[in-house]
Amino acid sequence: MPIGGHHSSRMKNDEWLTPPEIVSALGAFDLDPCSPVNRPWDTARSHYTVEDDGLSKPWAGRVWMNPPYGKHLGAWLAKLKNHGDGIALVFARTETRAFFDHVWGAADALLFIEGRIHFHHVDGKRCPNNSRAPSVLIAYGMDNAGWLLASKIPGAYTPLPSREGE
Repeated sequence: MPIGGHHSSRMKNDEWLTPPEIVSALGAFDLDPCSPVNRPWDTARSHYTVEDDGLSKPWAGRVWMNPPYGKHLGAWLAKLKNHGDGIALVFARTETRAFFDHVWGAADALLFIEGRIHFHHVDGKRCPNNSRAPSVLIAYGMDNAGWLLASKIPGAYTPLPSREGE
């Protein structure tokens, strides 16, 4: 399963790294279950790569997740939703089945990022072209919602309705 397929299938590479300034603005993470094998910077204290199959491994602590954006996106979001403590970065495709099944009615807050992200190659170099789609940070857990609000990442912060009574 590819990690972070953020661009079209015509691209030669399917690993696209989150700009380090986004991750660092969100505080320290305990686990990144979608990390590249060779990475120019750490995104968490522990990392799972495609070689580990982070989707099948147990997760602990606060999770940072920039998941594969293909057909398995829903499975990754479901795992983070069930874990309940973390932040995911995905395209802001709010009408999709993955969003309806695992974000709406499940997440605590969203941060719609202003403009388009320039992801990085696994060698650390910034991609010359932007992602060609808007991105959103999804917070599961009120502490993570607070991190989104305090992050100063340009965008629109949106708290989601309480899920009390579930």
